[in-house]
Amino acid sequence: MQYMFLIYLDEAKFAVMSQPERDAFGNGMLDYDEELKASGHYVTAEPLKAPSEATTVRRWNGALTTTDGPFMETKEHLSGFVLVQARDLNEAIQLAGRMPLATVGSIEVRPLDVLERS
Repeated sequence: MQYMFLIYLDEAKFAVMSQPERDAFGNGMLDYDEELKASGHYVTAEPLKAPSEATTVRRWNGALTTTDGPFMETKEHLSGFVLVQARDLNEAIQLAGRMPLATVGSIEVRPLDVLERS
């Protein structure tokens, strides 16, 4: 089964770090991707730009509207994702727990669903 790891970070925690400390997290995530590839769990992973560069799209009542950014009242924002292949939720949780960013942020583990025509 495939699981999505949604990575939520608080930019304030990174703002107080030195550049080498921030770089260590980026390099650690690239190493983590390599570990997942070597173990056969990796499907894909990408970081996301800051919420200030996001656009929210709706088509309610037939009208297409856009607004800048997400509407969340939390300090943490979605900053990236990793898609893995795991035997079950327990294995997915163990994989997510090894992610370097789990030490400074939150990793939401969610199984993918299959959308089928009825």
